[in-house]
Amino acid sequence: MAPQGVQLYIQDRHVVMDNGILQVTLSNPEGIVTGIRYSAIDNLLEVLNDETNRGYWDLVWSVPGSAGIFDVIKGTDFRVIVENEEQVEISFTRMWDPSLEGKLVPLNIDKRFIMLRGSSGFYSYAIYEHLKEWPAFTLAETRIAFKLRKDKFHYMAMADNRQRFMPLPDDRLPGRGQPLAYPEAVLLVNPVEPEFKGEVDDKYQYSCDDKDNRVHGWVCLDPPVGFWQITPSDEFRTGGPVKQNLTSHVGPTTLAMFLSAHYAGEPLVPKFGPDEPWKKVFGPVFIYVNSVFGDGDPFWLWEDAKEQMMIEVQSWPYSFPASEDFPSSDQRGNVSGRLLVQDGCISDDYILASCAYVGLAPPGDIGSWQRECKDYQFWTQADLGGYFCINDIRPGDYNLYAWVPGFIGDYKLDAVITITPGCDVFVGDLLYEPPRDGPTLWEIGFPDRSAAEFYIPDPNPTYVNKLFIGHPDRFRQYGLWERYAELYPDGDLVYTVGVSDYTRDWFFAQVTRKKDNNTYQGTTWQIKFTLDTVDQIGTYKLRVAIASATLAELQVRVNDPKANPPHFTSGLIGRDNTIARHGIHGLYWLYSVNVLGNLLVEGENTIFLTQPRSTSPFQGILYDYIRLEAPLSPDSNSNKKLA
Repeated sequence: MAPQGVQLYIQDRHVVMDNGILQVTLSNPEGIVTGIRYSAIDNLLEVLNDETNRGYWDLVWSVPGSAGIFDVIKGTDFRVIVENEEQVEISFTRMWDPSLEGKLVPLNIDKRFIMLRGSSGFYSYAIYEHLKEWPAFTLAETRIAFKLRKDKFHYMAMADNRQRFMPLPDDRLPGRGQPLAYPEAVLLVNPVEPEFKGEVDDKYQYSCDDKDNRVHGWVCLDPPVGFWQITPSDEFRTGGPVKQNLTSHVGPTTLAMFLSAHYAGEPLVPKFGPDEPWKKVFGPVFIYVNSVFGDGDPFWLWEDAKEQMMIEVQSWPYSFPASEDFPSSDQRGNVSGRLLVQDGCISDDYILASCAYVGLAPPGDIGSWQRECKDYQFWTQADLGGYFCINDIRPGDYNLYAWVPGFIGDYKLDAVITITPGCDVFVGDLLYEPPRDGPTLWEIGFPDRSAAEFYIPDPNPTYVNKLFIGHPDRFRQYGLWERYAELYPDGDLVYTVGVSDYTRDWFFAQVTRKKDNNTYQGTTWQIKFTLDTVDQIGTYKLRVAIASATLAELQVRVNDPKANPPHFTSGLIGRDNTIARHGIHGLYWLYSVNVLGNLLVEGENTIFLTQPRSTSPFQGILYDYIRLEAPLSPDSNSNKKLA
């Protein structure tokens, strides 16, 4: 029997979309999802909440120089865009005019919801527009949030190895939960379910890189029903493929994050001038619901959700959104080519840029894509041969950017690539020459923009999330910053090249040291190494790649811990807040420090890395990779040939 067609019911205060599989109720004209009827559950959303606090778009905005304002976006006008048996698309708009200055964000916002025949879910997207003559503002965050029924949804899944039964929201309340160093982290001291006693709950423990953030959600066991948020594309997200965002967390809450400053800080907050026109489409994302029948395994719902996610990814860009601001596949273009690496200190041949991240983003400087937060980006990962193909790119002007695991720095193609509908741009072989002045004398870590390969301690037994015990993401445990002073009570870290092992002897974050009077002090780490010979008139190069920084400063001294001024200082850098939010990486920084040969000696040398800023436990640096290069000898150049 053919699936029932989609029906739309318009009432005074509500609008209902129904395709016979599920029924979605939205407030009219606000466009807030107040109910989702599915299977044997009359409403998947939290019926104890006010209707405005169930399923909604929201944002945080501000006038320049003022505090952020949280705004649940409520439409003032409702329209039917498409209505037939195959599809319903409805619109809830909120238009801005000068009388609203200072009261509402200066944006026209059009929220859309789509339901298709035979589809076990619904789609949502929105068009934000700022006209040229409108006032300046900043947009710190925008997202979709769904608050599910706490009496039904107790099991959360966001990855094969990151899923579990979750505490209740009541467990975070006074008397049951004890707030820790910041409000998001709560120690469960008297939870409703005793099994959670002694655990830490913190929504940031479930953050995820955008490249991996495709599907997450919740399972209800009785009846067995799943609620999943599927994001089939990153094109409307900001900051590139390894920007981290929240997913699902205790509530039970499920989020579709489009724009946030998490793990990046102020650089990822778009600031719009008073004469700056802007328009962007966020989404569509898909809200998928599923169920099992009879004696089926409820945990199959996660496997089914992953299969549905792949269907959605392969269907991108969707053909059904009715807005002319969302171009279909035939209105987009493609770019392909191959990336190679030239590093004569590793190979005389060109090196294949295996698994390189290659993307198109708005024109800018080298590496600017990771701070870009207004427009669209399109990324892929090259194959083992360095070949890449980026499909379905919106028309416009872009730069091509890349970075290669195993090599420091960023690549940028100087030419601007103009995408037109239906174009296929072949850029051929591109050559990346990573920063290199001479052969490697020693190195610490692996250049992949993450500190995950370094030593990550076990958590304090008082502050444990059981999910991450023995887990590859063990860095997501709460309070690891405090372990540094426990492991190094009498002095700071000393690393000896050729003896130490960075997986055991290099703490994952150079944090401040907590003192007995609850103040903090900066730390100085030492790298000891031996040189048999020294080129006294040559210049050595110290490469320091930083995976994250939070209100920190990197000072470098060579063989003189008291040199003033230091031989190098970065100045104040970073607002990633990665240490507190268990992120292992944030924004990437690369410093190349000249070390004059007359600063070095034959025999034992020491490089001192000082992070002096110390007003908080969360200030610090996560290193990605450190390398010392010898001066390049005049006869070390070689002719390169294609692999």
